[in-house]
Amino acid sequence: MTQIAVQYRITPSDPAAHLFTVACTVTDPDRAGQRFSLPVWIPGSYLVRDFARHVLSASASSAGAAVGIRKADKSTWVCDPCDGPLTVTIQVYAYDLSVRGCHLDTTHGYFNGTGVFLRAEGRDADPCSVVLEAPPADAGDFDNWQVATSLRTAGAACGGFGEYAADDYDDLIDHPVEIGVFTRVNFSCLGVPHEMVLTGQHRADLDRLARDLTTICEYHMRFFGGPPPIDRYVFLVMVVGEGGYGGLEHRYSSSLMCSRDDLPTAATGSMSDAYARFLGLVSHEYFHLWNVKRIRPEVLKRSRLDAEAPTSLLWVFEGITSYYDDLALVRSGLIDTRRYLGLLGKTATRVYKSRGRHVQTLSQSSFDAWIKLYKADENAPNAIVSYYTKGALAALALDLLIRERTGAAKSLDDVMRVLWQRHGISDTGVDEAGFEALAEEVTGLELKAFFDAAVRGTEDLPLAQALSQVGVSHALTDGRKARGSGQADSPPRPSLDVVVKARNGAAVLGNVLRGGAAERAGLAPGDELVAIDSLRVTHGNLSARLRACAVGETVTVEAFRRDELMEFVVELQAPVKDTCKLVVDDEADAAADAARAAWLAPSYGAGGDPA
Repeated sequence: MTQIAVQYRITPSDPAAHLFTVACTVTDPDRAGQRFSLPVWIPGSYLVRDFARHVLSASASSAGAAVGIRKADKSTWVCDPCDGPLTVTIQVYAYDLSVRGCHLDTTHGYFNGTGVFLRAEGRDADPCSVVLEAPPADAGDFDNWQVATSLRTAGAACGGFGEYAADDYDDLIDHPVEIGVFTRVNFSCLGVPHEMVLTGQHRADLDRLARDLTTICEYHMRFFGGPPPIDRYVFLVMVVGEGGYGGLEHRYSSSLMCSRDDLPTAATGSMSDAYARFLGLVSHEYFHLWNVKRIRPEVLKRSRLDAEAPTSLLWVFEGITSYYDDLALVRSGLIDTRRYLGLLGKTATRVYKSRGRHVQTLSQSSFDAWIKLYKADENAPNAIVSYYTKGALAALALDLLIRERTGAAKSLDDVMRVLWQRHGISDTGVDEAGFEALAEEVTGLELKAFFDAAVRGTEDLPLAQALSQVGVSHALTDGRKARGSGQADSPPRPSLDVVVKARNGAAVLGNVLRGGAAERAGLAPGDELVAIDSLRVTHGNLSARLRACAVGETVTVEAFRRDELMEFVVELQAPVKDTCKLVVDDEADAAADAARAAWLAPSYGAGGDPA
């Protein structure tokens, strides 16, 4: 039997102190001195995270003797030359409860390989093994802990600790691992075993989860013409309290975080908004099996994860995925048209509320994700737009444009399926101009003007016109009726055009929106509002104070900036109409109704039709 050249062993050595101990053994190290490194970012999350910052110690040994080891840069270690097998052992602090990092305590353990597995430089392409160990007996009672991962077993029992295998380093770090006590939901999709693992307290209706997950996954499989090249798939779900939400895609699994109330219970009955949101998250990460994990930008395909890898195409891989995630729910019958249009309207609202959409293009948003989207500050609403949300709207506009100009003979669905055939199956990277060229080729349309405006421009997308073609009305309001704070035809409520946060009951300006009343008067982020026209202002009564005024009225606002009391003269403005409502147009003609039905109907690739 051939000896594995690179071997790993990871132990949750001290759950109470949140410490993993990780050993990497290279049987034939570089005679000039073996180098080891950790990635600085994780695929799917475009921010330099410097995982090496969590390494508390590093040591090296060979044949029982210590070997010198030193840091070469922030993420790289170099060992002294030695002849025999070389083992480097690191201790990693793991207390990042997210889908991107590593977390360990006395209730469970979770890690992404990017945060724990050293890369043995020069051996990236070698097969490797990893032994997953249980916490030591003296650390507590962990006898009932199990393992959940999409890693290929190499002797370990299913769900057990022991040895697993990976094809190479990139494969090794693409299989997150959950250990602890959890609930398993098993189901099959077109013959492929699937599993959802739920960690954390919950009362989920497991049968309903299995049914709905099967529906989503099988729909996406059929959309692309059949199952992707996987032999199993695992959803790792961390269930937390309020505010939990997030996901990260992998080639054979995904990591999700959700709020406890997002999951269905036996008493839930009809589809709740929270459960629909969870299913949309599941749908999003599963669509990534094709779009971004196998259909990849050439830039990301070449990256060694040691530095940023900017691409202008994130809107294609995240924005288009964000378009199809909820669309799959209505096409597969899990939600109805009304709920889908409500979800789409919320996406549009998030874009309309971003003043940065008139500053940053989709292409720029994609390229600068590393330094802007994931490093948002108080000026972010004025300076950036999300390639997720505006990307989803661009995909919607492109899909409806293709359908309208080709008489429904083609759609974005066709573009995505050809993208899969050309780039996903063959593992051929998509160059920066590749998607646009392919869209024109598949549809036979001249689309440069669309891409110039939607991707490289900052004007609003023509959504109202596009949606009218499918019998959907598009309306913008100031959001008062949606919040239950007034009738739609009542006089507009004055606005400071700010985002306010509470600090010990005080009203503190978190964001001051560009062009608004507060900015024109000189108010700034961080200012603490004290009074309006000599009446005290708090976080709780600010809305009432403003409702007592009229649009166009000039008021005096007193506020603390740091420890200085300042006075500002503010001319109140009408609230911006940035809340989008989408509903079926009852007066649409038969052609529009038919176009809407075709748009929202199931769409299958060749070989993907249900039996």
